[in-house]
Amino acid sequence: MPRLFGTDGVRGLANRDLTAGLALGLAQASAAVLTQGRRAESRRAEGRRPVAVLARDPRISGEFLASAVAAGLASSGVDVLDAGVIPTPAAAFLIADIGADFGVMISASHNPAPDNGIKIFAFGGTKLPDDVEDRIEAHLDHDKLTPIAGDVGRISRFADAEDRYVVHLLGTLPHRLDGIHVVLDCANGAAAGVSPQVFTDAGARLTVIGANPNGLNINDGVGSTHLDNLAKAVLEHGADVGIAHDGDADRCLAVDRNGNVVDGDQIMAILAVSMAERGVLKDRTLVATVMSNLGLRRAMAANDIRMIETKVGDRYVLEELNANGLSLGGEQSGHVIMTDFATTGDGILTGLHLVAEMARTGKPLHELAAVMTVFPQILVNVRGVDHHALKSDEVIAAAVRAAEAELGDTGRVLLRPSGTEPMVRVMVEAADQATADRLAHSLADVVRERLALDSL
Repeated sequence: MPRLFGTDGVRGLANRDLTAGLALGLAQASAAVLTQGRRAESRRAEGRRPVAVLARDPRISGEFLASAVAAGLASSGVDVLDAGVIPTPAAAFLIADIGADFGVMISASHNPAPDNGIKIFAFGGTKLPDDVEDRIEAHLDHDKLTPIAGDVGRISRFADAEDRYVVHLLGTLPHRLDGIHVVLDCANGAAAGVSPQVFTDAGARLTVIGANPNGLNINDGVGSTHLDNLAKAVLEHGADVGIAHDGDADRCLAVDRNGNVVDGDQIMAILAVSMAERGVLKDRTLVATVMSNLGLRRAMAANDIRMIETKVGDRYVLEELNANGLSLGGEQSGHVIMTDFATTGDGILTGLHLVAEMARTGKPLHELAAVMTVFPQILVNVRGVDHHALKSDEVIAAAVRAAEAELGDTGRVLLRPSGTEPMVRVMVEAADQATADRLAHSLADVVRERLALDSL
C-alpha cells in the first residue's frame, strides 16, 4: 500500500479519498501517538487532559471533517480547542502559544475546493517528522484509546484564536505600513478574515479581493496560483503592491505596481538583504531548495550572504533551518519561513514584512526586486519513464555535461526524478529563454529515449 501521508499531510478528494471515517481514525491514532511521553503524563498527574488545537480553511468539506476529527480526539481523551476558520500558520502559532500537546489543520492549501487534507502539528507547532507520521499511520490498525466518564475530552470554542494571532503578527513588524496602498488577494480562503485586519491595523491603505469564501470558491481564479486578477486590480487602483495568499495562507506571492509578478525567490532575496543589513539574518545565511532560480544564488553571493540548498519541499527547508539555528528560508512557490516568528511558512507574515521593507526604505517593490536578476527557467516533465534509472544512465549524464559546458556560468541544469510517479523533471536556466527552451527539450528527448517504460 502507498504511504498515507504525503509531503504535507494526508490529502485527497473529500468524501472519496478523505472520508469522515478516515478523519476520525487519524484523529484517534494521532491522540494515541502524540499523548505519550512525560508531558502528557505530567498533565494526567495534575488531573488535566491533553489539549489539541483544531482549525480549518473555509471549504465546505472542512465542516464534516472537523466534526469527525473533533469526535476522534475527544473520544480519545483529548480536550479540543476549535479555532474555526483560520490560516494554517495561525494554527501552528496557537499550538505553541498556549502550549497545546498538538494540533490539526484541515486544509488542502492551494488545491481546488473538492479536495481537502489533514495536517498534524506536534507540540510547539512544528510539522511531524516522517517517523512519527508512520507511527500514526500504523496505529490506524491498533486499538484506540477509550476513556470513560470524566476522562473523555471536551470540545470548546477557541474564542480569542484570531485575536492572539493578529497581535502576534503586528508584534513582529520592523516598520509600520502607513501610506502604502496594498491590493490583498485572500484566495477566498482562510486568510479572508484575518489578513485584511492585520494589514489595516499595520497602517496600509487596503483594497481587498478574493475575500468572500462560500465553501466552494477557494482558490477559484484567485490567490497565489491565479495572479492575473491581482495584477489587474493593482493597475486599476493605482496601488503600490499586490499581495496574494493561497487557500490556507501559508504562501505569499506579490505583484509590483507595474503588474509584474514577484515570486518567492525574489521575496526571499529582498528579505534576506534587508535582514542582513539590520543584523538579524542569522549567520548571514538563506536556505532555499534546488529549484530556486540561479539569480537568487548570484544575488546572495553579491551581498555576501551564504545560501544552503535542500531538496524540494518546505519541510526540508525547515529541517535545515532548525538544524543550524537559521532565520530565513523558503521556496520559489512563496513558502517563506521566518523562524524568529513562525514554525512554518506564513503568507501573511511574509507579506507584512515585504511591504514593511517598502515602507522602511521608501523604495517601490520593483526597485527592491531588482536586487535579483531572474534567469529564464523552463521545466519539462517527462512522463512514462523509469525514473529510478536516471542516476545510472551514462548517456543522459553525458548529455547533461554537454549542456552544462555550453551554458558555462550563464545557466544551470537540474534533472530530478519524481518521488511518487514514473516521471523525470528536466529544469534548465539560461541567460535567454530560447537557449533554456532548446536545451531543456533536447535533454527531455534524451531522457524519454533512454528511459521510456514501453521500451524496457
